[in-house]
Amino acid sequence: MPQQPAPRKVIKITPVVDPDAKVYPRSISGPFTRWRWIFVWLTQIVFYGLCWVPWHGRQAILFDLETRKFYFFDLVLWPQDTIYLVLLMVLGALALFLFTAVAGRLWCGYACPQTVYTEIFLWFEKLIEGERPQRIKLDAAPWSLRKLATKTAKHAIWLLFSLWTGFTFVGYFTPIRDLAQDLVTFSAGAWSSFWVVFYGFATYGNAGFLRDQMCRQICPYARFQFVMFDPDTLIIAYDVERGESRGARARGIDPRTQGLGDCVDCSICVQVCPTGIDIRDGLQNECIGCAACIDACDQVMDKMNYPRGLIRYSTENAVSKRYTPMDIVRRAFRPRVIIYSAILVLLVAATSWSLKTRVPLKVNILKDRNTLSREADDGSIENIYRLQIMNTGDLTRTFRISIAGIENIHLDDDKTITVTGGEIGTRTAIVRTNPGAAKSGANPIRFSVEDIDDPTVAVTELSKFWMP
Repeated sequence: MPQQPAPRKVIKITPVVDPDAKVYPRSISGPFTRWRWIFVWLTQIVFYGLCWVPWHGRQAILFDLETRKFYFFDLVLWPQDTIYLVLLMVLGALALFLFTAVAGRLWCGYACPQTVYTEIFLWFEKLIEGERPQRIKLDAAPWSLRKLATKTAKHAIWLLFSLWTGFTFVGYFTPIRDLAQDLVTFSAGAWSSFWVVFYGFATYGNAGFLRDQMCRQICPYARFQFVMFDPDTLIIAYDVERGESRGARARGIDPRTQGLGDCVDCSICVQVCPTGIDIRDGLQNECIGCAACIDACDQVMDKMNYPRGLIRYSTENAVSKRYTPMDIVRRAFRPRVIIYSAILVLLVAATSWSLKTRVPLKVNILKDRNTLSREADDGSIENIYRLQIMNTGDLTRTFRISIAGIENIHLDDDKTITVTGGEIGTRTAIVRTNPGAAKSGANPIRFSVEDIDDPTVAVTELSKFWMP
């Protein structure tokens, strides 16, 4: 009777990670690494480029704090439009909940500024100091003229890039061309200069020094992400059943004959991890879902002629219950994902409809409180109002002002006003009617403001007309 092979022994390795140890990520290539760099390029092209786009004689995107207006191409938002900021924050939160419930920390791994700028700073570091072994050796070496020159060059590039980032950031709050001219001529204001330097040093510190510490110990998202996870959430998963027990072996030998799994214990998955964790110890707070370990492990599997996927995007249920890819897709449509999706779609549709049908006109009616009413020279009763007409669009418009609500009520002065795009026009309106046209006291009236060339741009506001 043939001898039965001994059952494989699964070894649980407890991680021993020094939180103060510097992480030296190893360079890796692969599909997920390419996707990560695609997002680096996309996000930075948008960030560094949009602030330079001109639009109708101004900056296309500008949070103008001085005039308290937000320009977004043809859209001009005022403090009264705060509801759109609230909706944007709600949409962002819902999108985060949805994507995290479905696919884990995709935001952290591919588009988070901390991840993006750490990748850029690491690229500069590798360009100047070399690959992982060279960087470790350089840091361990005693100080010399070569080491000082190398470190100085790296930090100089980091600082220049960080200050350019700070300059770009401030350029979204003050016109960037004016800011550039002011900085070149040393005439920039104290606050503008402060925020350029502050944001620059924040980038320098976070991406150059904190790096993995930000993701491992500071970022709150890592702490509450598990509230949004469930056994059917996509994560970076190590297949314990297939991989254990770990150990070195010669290529071409069936590891099962030696009581081994597919993991050759090369630790490359640890070396490429930007937060320095061992994914083989299971899902951890520090894992940002960048999938560098997947690219690394797949390359090792290819060299050993083993199937790919020892480390892969999967779910807890899929790994333990051996689900097929179609099973994973089907289980993605679970109740809370459907609820998140429905709410998100409804809010996006409502916000889009609101912006599409938004009238680029706001009117405030201020009654003169010094004199509620008075008798004019011709015997009529008049009230005085102050109209604030906000042209929240980008085009110059001429508006017609009309009044209704009381018999024979009319404006006693010019009935039109021209307001340039993104500005406020003010007009003192003298409103008159005949004595006895209404009861004594306050009477409701309606002010109508309408674009002469576009009747769809019109607003009606209620006010009171006082009779003696």
